[in-house]
Amino acid sequence: MNKIALFYGTYTGVTGMVAQKIAQELGKDRIDVYNICCDGDKMADYDYLIIGTSTWSIGELQEDWDAFMPKLQVMDFNGKTVALFGTGDQIGYPDTFLDGMGMLYETFQYRGAKFVGFWPTTGYDFTSPLPLLDHDHFVGLAIDEDNQPELTDERIKEWCKIIRPAFGL
Repeated sequence: MNKIALFYGTYTGVTGMVAQKIAQELGKDRIDVYNICCDGDKMADYDYLIIGTSTWSIGELQEDWDAFMPKLQVMDFNGKTVALFGTGDQIGYPDTFLDGMGMLYETFQYRGAKFVGFWPTTGYDFTSPLPLLDHDHFVGLAIDEDNQPELTDERIKEWCKIIRPAFGL
């Protein structure tokens, strides 16, 4: 079994597509990829986690993550390293852009996770404070396929460079 797992929740397929690109960039043979709707219970088996979600409606957590939340809230992430990524629409929903990622950050943080992969806010136009570590950084990789699809591949590549050492890659 690989020691690194990527768990994602997707509705339209965008977050799943980003998850596959991240796994490819880091080395598909070294990362187990799971959709949270089917395989969330496997999360406890890994020390290194990459977690991805979208934000839905007006700042709601993606429905598969929302359904898994009761289990997530009782898991222990002490000693586990977590990198987050989120997908959203910064122009259509600037007040809730990547709120789902921010919600997962709070949950994993409360459960003891150590985080890597903070991402700069430069180049984004949004107003939501929830996905922010500080004024200059998101809590994870920020992807906007609706308005900036031409930046996705390069953002993934650069973010993977950031998290690779912490995951022993």
